[in-house]
Amino acid sequence: QVQLVESGGGLVQPGGSLRLSCAASGSIFRFNTMGWYRQAPEKQRELVALITSGGTTNYTDSVKGRFTISRGNAKNTVYLQMNSLKPEDSAVYYCNALHSPTGSRYWGQGTQVTISS
Repeated sequence: QVQLVESGGGLVQPGGSLRLSCAASGSIFRFNTMGWYRQAPEKQRELVALITSGGTTNYTDSVKGRFTISRGNAKNTVYLQMNSLKPEDSAVYYCNALHSPTGSRYWGQGTQVTISS
């Protein structure tokens, strides 16, 4: 059974930084695309950033220049470096992974990120 496990969330002051990590276990294949989504209270889940197996990245406009997504050397790991954090970045952040040949998509359990002074 495939599981995605996130870590690295927490409480930081505005302008601070956090690094989220996500590692997949139980997978025998390499995910084509991995990414991060977030969901704030009473809002829809939104895409934050994604990265393909070829290294192509895509970011939502509100995080461009502040967040960086990367894949680790270990198979099926992904990171999100978040700098210059703002209160509006506060949300539960979810790791997501897609295996295109089978259309299988997986979600992590989420990690809370809170930006507050």
